[in-house]
Amino acid sequence: MGKMTSRDWTQIYAIYGLDQWQTLLFLLLHALLFTVLSVLYLVYFDPIGAFFESLLARNAAVPGGVARFAAGFTGSVTALSAVCLFFAAANFFYSAVPLHHDMALRIVSAVNDWSTVKHALDLGCGRGILLNAVATQLKKEGSSGRVVGLDRSKGKTLRTLRTAKLEGVGEYVTCREGDVRRLPFGDNSFDVVVSGVFVHTVGKEHGNRTVEAAAERMRVVGEMVRVLKPGGVGVVWDLMHVPEYARRLQELRMEEIRVSEPVTAFMVRSHIVSFRKPSQPVVGLGEVRLEWRC
Repeated sequence: MGKMTSRDWTQIYAIYGLDQWQTLLFLLLHALLFTVLSVLYLVYFDPIGAFFESLLARNAAVPGGVARFAAGFTGSVTALSAVCLFFAAANFFYSAVPLHHDMALRIVSAVNDWSTVKHALDLGCGRGILLNAVATQLKKEGSSGRVVGLDRSKGKTLRTLRTAKLEGVGEYVTCREGDVRRLPFGDNSFDVVVSGVFVHTVGKEHGNRTVEAAAERMRVVGEMVRVLKPGGVGVVWDLMHVPEYARRLQELRMEEIRVSEPVTAFMVRSHIVSFRKPSQPVVGLGEVRLEWRC
């Protein structure tokens, strides 16, 4: 398989837009607020220092230079907060589409032979970045295969079909609404199952780190295994909980389990985990190897 090249950011944004733009706007507004406060501290440092001095004047035990130190320290923290917020906004902006697109290409490259793939599934297809990357690969191989995108929202699936047409792969894509915890497909239905930054959202109504949420995520991993054909490949890019998925895949006796090195996305650690469903039942647990192969 030839090396896939990244596309221009503006082209990607033009097709997919920006999801969760409210978060980006929130970060930028607060970054601007802290920037303004930092400038005010710099311009009016002496009056602010005098204000701190008046607050501390009641306590005779406080040395005279403490007020200026307190004013300078507060201004420094404000400036540092502005820098951190701008960095968080930039990382979110980058992670939302360019990084997502790059990781989608890495997920596609984790499957060695697309020419034999007839049925693929994308869990939580969202705007269709990963879904369309799979469809593009099927088209490139001249395959008669199809990829199904599953999402909880009917509105999102309609939008995803539009982006597939813009990418020129509409004939390779089908979308449907459904619950990833109870996939509406029979056992052994797909040659490949993929997912991008979605599984961690399952069960979030129970809280991110609760036992109930973890159980819901593990149910999704089990459903992925169930719908995979023997010998089929699963590849998941997700945030924070990937080591849990790897342990669950061990328990389910999957083969060739590989976890990538961490990649920072949305200001947290993310990994890609790939695995293969055994062609025949196996005895014993496989070893999880840590390497960057995607």
